Amino acid sequence: MPSRPLVRGAVVDDMTRCVHYRTAVDIIAIRFACCGEYYPCHLCHAEAAGHPARQWGFDERETKAVLCGACGAELTITDYLAASSCPECDAGFNERCALHAHLYFEAEPAVRPSGRPQGIGGRVER
Repeated sequence: MPSRPLVRGAVVDDMTRCVHYRTAVDIIAIRFACCGEYYPCHLCHAEAAGHPARQWGFDERETKAVLCGACGAELTITDYLAASSCPECDAGFNERCALHAHLYFEAEPAVRPSGRPQGIGGRVER
C-alpha cells in the first residue's frame, strides 16, 4: 500500500484535522493548485505556505486534489464535489466545507444564452 501524501500546516491528527477545523467530519485535505502541497484548509495554507493560494481551474476538475483522511484515498475534484462521503471508505465529509469551495476550486464559467462567456467582448471578467 503506498504511503499517504504529506499534509502540511497546523495538522492535529492523522485524519488531516487541523487547529481551525477539527470536528469528527473534518477529514479531508486539499492539494493546492499553486504549490501542489496538501493542507487541511485555506487558513493552514495562508499561515504556512509563504505564497498566495490559487484555485484549481474549472478545466482541472479531473485532477486528484482531495485526500480522505480516513482511508488515504486521493479523489478528483469532480468526485469530491459530488460526494458527501468518501467513495472508497464511506467516511462522512463535512458538508459545510461547500461554503469554502470557492477558495479552492474555480466555479463553473458563467455563460450567456448565446453560448459566449459573460464579460466584455466575450472575455470572462475576473
